[in-house]
Amino acid sequence: MRKLCPNLDREDGLETVLEVPVPEEMFTKMGNNAAVRWRNMHALMKAAAAATFATGGGDRSSAAAPQNHHLQSKSDNEFVALLKIVGSPLIPFQVPLECCLSRPINDSSIEASTAKYIVQQYVAACGGPAALNGVKSMYAVGQVKMHGSEMQLGEAEATATAGRPAKGGSAFEVGGFVLWQKNPNLWFLELVVSGFKISAGSDGKVAWNQSSAQPSHAHRGPPRPLRRFFQGLDPRCTASLFLDAVCIGEQSVNGEDCFVLKLETPSDVLKAQCSPNTEVMHHSVWGYFSQRTGLLVKFGDTKLVQVKSLRSSNNHKNNNNGVFWETSVESVIEDYRFIDAVNIGHGGRTVTTLNRYGGAVNHRRRIEETWRIEEVDFNICGLSLESFLPPSDMKNHQDGGDR
Repeated sequence: MRKLCPNLDREDGLETVLEVPVPEEMFTKMGNNAAVRWRNMHALMKAAAAATFATGGGDRSSAAAPQNHHLQSKSDNEFVALLKIVGSPLIPFQVPLECCLSRPINDSSIEASTAKYIVQQYVAACGGPAALNGVKSMYAVGQVKMHGSEMQLGEAEATATAGRPAKGGSAFEVGGFVLWQKNPNLWFLELVVSGFKISAGSDGKVAWNQSSAQPSHAHRGPPRPLRRFFQGLDPRCTASLFLDAVCIGEQSVNGEDCFVLKLETPSDVLKAQCSPNTEVMHHSVWGYFSQRTGLLVKFGDTKLVQVKSLRSSNNHKNNNNGVFWETSVESVIEDYRFIDAVNIGHGGRTVTTLNRYGGAVNHRRRIEETWRIEEVDFNICGLSLESFLPPSDMKNHQDGGDR
């Protein structure tokens, strides 16, 4: 991955460290020669018209921009919205820091007791309580490769065409990300994909996101952890999350027999995430733990949101209007490796399916992301609370709520 940008003003000047390292493949697509690529990289670093890359000697015109539909989206704003849904979703719960990473199984149901025992095996497989509790902060660099379908009419047609790039379109969108974390509710993410940059974070009081194309805003409800941490990056948070789960059975994942643990979001937590014209109906989380290794090999969640029409929002007697958005995300986690005695997942694949119900027709869209972790480090010196401050222009009240 590219980590340095040469000084374009002075040949003998020091190189600049990129805030977000970018994959070689993304750098190659930034222009048809090295000089143009570095100019475009420099423009991206200065947040100048992200995704408007120069080709040859001049900038790409806006008239030519629609030729490349990122993730089969119809506009840059739609692509950024998809990037936020796929790249920086949150889990529905706040995760407390559990020092013991285990709980007594007395006075628990068989399903809950089984889940606690499975979590204990997972903690042992990831390095044990001492190693996990020794992690006070972390840093990770990774790269992603995404592709998706258009918004299809009907479930059957979308299933048949999901994941295929459109004719004449780019098969994959390539990018990189940087993650910083001090505890489950103190984190910061920067993600750059195909020249578009989004940021997200939490200062322990509020979770937020922003992009170069859209204003920053706060998520409703208390701050929550980033979903990406539960894709093999943070075993301690994962263990703390599933201590309250129940075991609902067994299932095979890529030939690996797994125990399935499930969590349902309480109604009061869902209510805190609602807005006047959106209602979060339910949000369920699943973890698939290998019976052979004890490791988490698949992490999934499904969220259903009702977006009410203006008429139904003003008329409380009619709550059947509006549409429903169901977001299902499944991440398969692979390539576990020990870093400083902690077992971390270094790669995997995430499939996000968006379903829209209601109105005249139903729609479905599918986006796949392949991700790989390039660097991980723990207990970062100098990582303070100021590193996680939200943007100064953050919008505290959303009209549309979280989706």
